[in-house]
Amino acid sequence: MSNSAVGHLGEQPLLSTRFLLRVTATIAVLALLTVAISIAGRWFGRHISLAGNTESNAGITLTIGLDTVGLPANTIRFPSERRDGAAERVDLYLTWPEMQGYGKETRQRFDDIAQSSGLIFLQITQGTMSRDMSGRLEPIYSHLMDGASETFAHGLTLHRLRADAGYNGEVLLTAPREGRADYAVRCVLPSSAEMATSGDCQRDIKVGKDLSVLYRFSSRHLADWDHIDAAIRTFVETRLMSRSATLR
Repeated sequence: MSNSAVGHLGEQPLLSTRFLLRVTATIAVLALLTVAISIAGRWFGRHISLAGNTESNAGITLTIGLDTVGLPANTIRFPSERRDGAAERVDLYLTWPEMQGYGKETRQRFDDIAQSSGLIFLQITQGTMSRDMSGRLEPIYSHLMDGASETFAHGLTLHRLRADAGYNGEVLLTAPREGRADYAVRCVLPSSAEMATSGDCQRDIKVGKDLSVLYRFSSRHLADWDHIDAAIRTFVETRLMSRSATLR
């Protein structure tokens, strides 16, 4: 090989400009992809964790039967029900004892099924019966009781229901209330506190002109039965809206 050829080869750079540009472009694309994946991952993770929940407390106005109620969006369980207008029903979930909807401070109770006993679930519909659960105690439930009543905790009395009554292992718990009809709630009592679920007990009350409020809560909170009942009634009653207010 001639000296001139050797000299020419020696002057060639080890990495060509074209190669360096390709490497730089590849690194840039990879960097952009990394950023995009990170952003998308955060968004997707956030989306999955919300799982249909919302932290928005924007007011949703619903007319159910003869009543109109204004509710924060984050108390409404299902996205399809977070729309103003007429509705057959609305499903809610609230923390106990705060009576708040989904939020940053309480999201674990909504997202983690192991902590869901800290929630109360409500379903508000137009009333189809003239009496609520307390009103049905004497004319209906008293005829379905099986055997002697038993003293239960928290001022409650336990009544077993006939096997053919169709209540699938539920018992009826009652308590006297001064100046009002006796309290009544149906429960499937767990064999141990660890077996309690978020919906062991259910009761319905009448609110407003024509609303029936069915609510479910964990048997772990039976000690608070009277406070829960009062809190739910207050929650709904304070959100009832007059017809004139909704027409403004």
